[in-house]
Amino acid sequence: MNRVPGDAENAHSSSVESCPSLRDVHSINPAQLMARIESYEGREKKGISDVRRTFCLFVTFDLLFITLLWIIELNVKGGIETTLEKEVLQYDYSSSYFDIFLLAVFRFKVLILAYAMCRLRHWWAIAFTTAVTSAFLLAKVIISQLFSQGAFGYVLPIISFILAWIETWFLDFKVLPQEAEEENSKLCFGISPLSLQLAMCHPILSGRRMLLSASQSLAG
Repeated sequence: MNRVPGDAENAHSSSVESCPSLRDVHSINPAQLMARIESYEGREKKGISDVRRTFCLFVTFDLLFITLLWIIELNVKGGIETTLEKEVLQYDYSSSYFDIFLLAVFRFKVLILAYAMCRLRHWWAIAFTTAVTSAFLLAKVIISQLFSQGAFGYVLPIISFILAWIETWFLDFKVLPQEAEEENSKLCFGISPLSLQLAMCHPILSGRRMLLSASQSLAG
């Protein structure tokens, strides 16, 4: 008669003791536990961190700002239609700014695909875009005749170069370290969806354990 309750209690004790994260959760007061649960659920619902979203917004700003400067340059040179035909259809590497606009589109597509859609956690994608941008702009400044075309010969290459390196700095020193820190804190804290469910069910399990102990004492 005593074997069934004893076996059930042993099985229950082994299942609870096999989850060290559960003990860690219950070592925290209820207010901290609920705050952790809410923050965890919030991150799961958002799917992308705030700092990564800010990075994606800055990449979008990069594209829009270069596009705006290029459109202003087209207007300054004597009208959008005439200058657009000259810079796009009659493209000349030494005098056209169209390639700088395409470079911004290239950065936008690669970075959004890598860090927004694929949610990459490595620096190789932005290292590639920054290297391509830097090499292309340096070659264009050395070989082309942009400096003889007025202020935009300085502004567009310099702004494009600066924005590319700001994106690299922001990802390498803000996005990736902060996300890694959040992931490490989550692992160190030991909270997972399973442990949270066990934590919520722990009072029920404790009540069952007390009933089993009471039945054992009565049977003895």
